[in-house]
Amino acid sequence: MEKKMKVYLQYPWKFPDSPYYKSLIENPPSNVEFENTSNQKGVITNKKFFWISNFLKRNIRRFTNTFRFTIPNAHLTPLEDYDLIHCAHCLSKNVNESWIADIESPWQLYVGDKTDSAKMKVEEILYRKNCKMILPWTKATMDELLEDFPNLKDKMEVLYPAIPEKKFNKKKKKEINLIFSGRYFFRKGGLHALEAINELTKKYNNVYGIINSEVPSEIMEKYSDNKKIRFYSLMPQEKLFNLYSQSDILVYPGYSDSFGFAYLEAMSFGIPVVTVDGYARRELIEDGKTGFIIKGPEIKDFEKFIKVDSRGITNLIVNKVEIIIADEKLRKKMSKNCLKEIENGKFSIKVRNKKLKKIYYEAIK
Repeated sequence: MEKKMKVYLQYPWKFPDSPYYKSLIENPPSNVEFENTSNQKGVITNKKFFWISNFLKRNIRRFTNTFRFTIPNAHLTPLEDYDLIHCAHCLSKNVNESWIADIESPWQLYVGDKTDSAKMKVEEILYRKNCKMILPWTKATMDELLEDFPNLKDKMEVLYPAIPEKKFNKKKKKEINLIFSGRYFFRKGGLHALEAINELTKKYNNVYGIINSEVPSEIMEKYSDNKKIRFYSLMPQEKLFNLYSQSDILVYPGYSDSFGFAYLEAMSFGIPVVTVDGYARRELIEDGKTGFIIKGPEIKDFEKFIKVDSRGITNLIVNKVEIIIADEKLRKKMSKNCLKEIENGKFSIKVRNKKLKKIYYEAIK
């Protein structure tokens, strides 16, 4: 009989705030038991704590960058009764216990900038014998990691995050709901999504908009005359899923995303996605099959671009969303393709757990 494995989840912060952890803990591989799950929040939905958390993260990085500290994002896991350490978005300081790490983006290896000194310290940690496997979330991340650590190829394998299938009843309705959902309004492309949704709701009688984000008051005021757009602020995942169950197309540029769970969450409700090309976008959305990927403009000043009206990108978003609005047959086909990707594709719990279990057991041989 196969031995039951105990895996200790090591977080970079006391209160993890990614849906990744929630999915992992609630849907573990067979015969695997996760330790250190009591503080798992899934996604931070308390506004005060959300902003405090982001303030602390931002200023810790700013402080370390200012003084050029060379600090790997590594943590010491307490010696308890477990077989393996799974570092989520971080590295391990433990020198004897076997560990693996999943990495969304290479910047997560460091506290502050990637200086030469910090890179050397991270490399020393990664080359230890007890570091068994690094699991980049995407091929884009793996390629970037291998540029810095080419000799670690045998220690790396792409493992896409997974999301559970959703049980929901999609009511037959004449209206089409466009949704944007993102915790960081500007950085996720909320302004340009809102511009496009505003235009489309005015053009089509049966099209409505849903915005789920922390929208600045001046932006809400600007679009307050459009009663076909509903605004919602940060909310628990269950309420967000209720919004998704009413929605038909995700309008989500996702500019700052290195992954982006909004894509998977929408797809799990059979919602095709219109997004803007960048980083690993083409690994997440199949252009023409589960949505459309727009080749956006070259962005020279990111912080300015995301906060100003941009007819160029808005027109491109509107054009692609209109194709899905106008073609019901295409919309249904894309919806089915999205559900298939979550049920049996690379983002399915089944595929993720099969690979992860194999990695776990090989790590403790």
